[in-house]
Amino acid sequence: MTEATRIRNLTPRIHTPDKELVPRALVRGVAALMLSALALVTYARVTDRPLIATAPTGDEAVRRDLLISGDLSGRATVTAMNGTVIADLTPEEGGFVSGVWRVVLRERANHRVPLDGPVTLIGHASGRLSIHDPATGWSADLMGFGADNARAFARLLAQPEGGR
Repeated sequence: MTEATRIRNLTPRIHTPDKELVPRALVRGVAALMLSALALVTYARVTDRPLIATAPTGDEAVRRDLLISGDLSGRATVTAMNGTVIADLTPEEGGFVSGVWRVVLRERANHRVPLDGPVTLIGHASGRLSIHDPATGWSADLMGFGADNARAFARLLAQPEGGR
């Protein structure tokens, strides 16, 4: 056996014509799935098809504008628009509130709007809660984060102006 033949036999053959690495039928199936998903999304966007898988909110029962501040430890302070402290939450109590505050800050930074504006907490007649940032248009249904986390904001909605 010559030296060239021995080296050729030792090197791994990545591109072997007799053996496919990924079956051709699988590649075609994945491509068809991706194109079908793209076609469905394009159709929905072009025809302005309404969103049908959204949670029912019902009519607005109560609304409150709040200023939220916090830190990375989970501590959060919630203030009414007149400057009255509604709640000064410890890291154990305010983790979710502080987390929502960080999301609002990120959205405001992305939209290049002032970081210190109010958010609107909305209680719906159906019992659901949502939070809305008027500066960016961002909103979230708080029930999607679980009952305990929604309860943290429900307490803020029920809290009198004097605080806790």
